[in-house]
Amino acid sequence: MTLHQRLVWLLCNFIENLPGMKTIIVPTDFSETAYNAARYALGLAQQTGATRILLYHAYELIVPIPDLPTAVPMVNMEDLKASSIEGLQHMKAELAPVVPAGITVDFRADNHLLAANIDQVCRDEHADIIVMGITGGSQLEEILVGSNTVDVVKNSSYPVIVVPTEAAFRPIRKVVFACDLRKVAKTTRKDVLYRLLDEFKPELLVLNVQKEGKEHLHPEENQELDNMLHNYNPQYHFIDHPNVVEGITGFADQQSADLLLIIPKKHGLFDSIFKRSHTSRIAFNTHVPLLSIHE
Repeated sequence: MTLHQRLVWLLCNFIENLPGMKTIIVPTDFSETAYNAARYALGLAQQTGATRILLYHAYELIVPIPDLPTAVPMVNMEDLKASSIEGLQHMKAELAPVVPAGITVDFRADNHLLAANIDQVCRDEHADIIVMGITGGSQLEEILVGSNTVDVVKNSSYPVIVVPTEAAFRPIRKVVFACDLRKVAKTTRKDVLYRLLDEFKPELLVLNVQKEGKEHLHPEENQELDNMLHNYNPQYHFIDHPNVVEGITGFADQQSADLLLIIPKKHGLFDSIFKRSHTSRIAFNTHVPLLSIHE
């Protein structure tokens, strides 16, 4: 290896290991909701210095069951893949006029279930975060359009930003961190949380919502949380509301938050919120993008 080649290798290795986001994955079903999420991801990339957006489509070949009558036509695997690639190429071309300088848009298609394989795709592509859209509207729309997004939020170990259809990107300056304050410091993946907070440097509002008549935990009673967030100058807010989900989304709207942050727990407040019907409800009832960091 010549001296010049050695210097180029060292420079590339240095850039590769710089902190901050590099790749954002945008799963797509080619709907307007997905296009909106992709436009949001482009804005996020510009704010964070990410250099690559990966449009990702997971298609699944339905295998017919013998002797079961069906109206679903047989689809050739190669035709399905070609259609997926064509959709991704079209989406890339449609987004091209709004892609900021210095950002590359790539695409990938796999014959996979999205939620079951998204983490492997993130590892393969060295992704930092997933950005997905979700559609508000009727209960039927929530079930059909929201299910993939909800499943990814529930199953992925990567941070996921859920973008409501009507949400346009705004630089992330104010974050509402909704939590129940119980063992949140123990269940939070601090490395991921700190990396994102260091990236955004936001005004941080920690919100605790309790149903009326229930006692709030004061931050002094949860010193670990205060210690965990000390460097980010958190402001604590305590409100009563008969519906916790509506209390959270209403507060985020009232504060003109740019992002609503939640840590879905296996046990506790968000255990029930992240059942599919409730997850859809929190995402569908807010105009504020929702960031989930799995415990």
